[in-house]
Amino acid sequence: MSSIQEVQDEIVSEFEILGDDKESTIYYIMEIGGSLEEFPENERIEENTIKGCQSKVWLIANEESGKIHFQADSNTDITKGLISLLLRVLNYRSPEEIIKADLNFVERIGMGSIIGSQRSNGFASMIKQIKLYALAIQSKQNA
Repeated sequence: MSSIQEVQDEIVSEFEILGDDKESTIYYIMEIGGSLEEFPENERIEENTIKGCQSKVWLIANEESGKIHFQADSNTDITKGLISLLLRVLNYRSPEEIIKADLNFVERIGMGSIIGSQRSNGFASMIKQIKLYALAIQSKQNA
C-alpha cells in the first residue's frame, strides 16, 4: 500500500494536469465523488453528520484489523468529491497514521482558491472528524 505522502503526491500530479482551469478542476472533484462506495441508508442519521459543513456530509468509521475503514456520502457532488479525496489518502490506515498525517495536498493543489472559504471550513471539519474517529479508535485499542 502506498504511503500517505505517496497518495498525496499522486493527487497533486492529477490536479497539476488540469493547470489553472478552475472549471475543469471543480468538474474533476465532482467526478471523483462518484468513486465513493455505497453508503448504508440506515447510517444517514444526525449523529453521523459532520458539523461545520454547509452541505450534508455523513461519515462513519469501523476498525478492521487495526486499520480504520471510513465510509462517507454527501448531498452535493462537489462535497462528495472532497470527502472522497480525504478517504483516498486516509482510508485503511492505522489510527496513529491518521492522527499524525500532514495533509499537505490541500495547499499544494490550491484547494482554498478552488472551493472558496465556506467549503474550506467544511473541508477542515471533515479532516477534524476523521482525526477524532482515529483518536477514539486508538484509545479503544490502547484500553
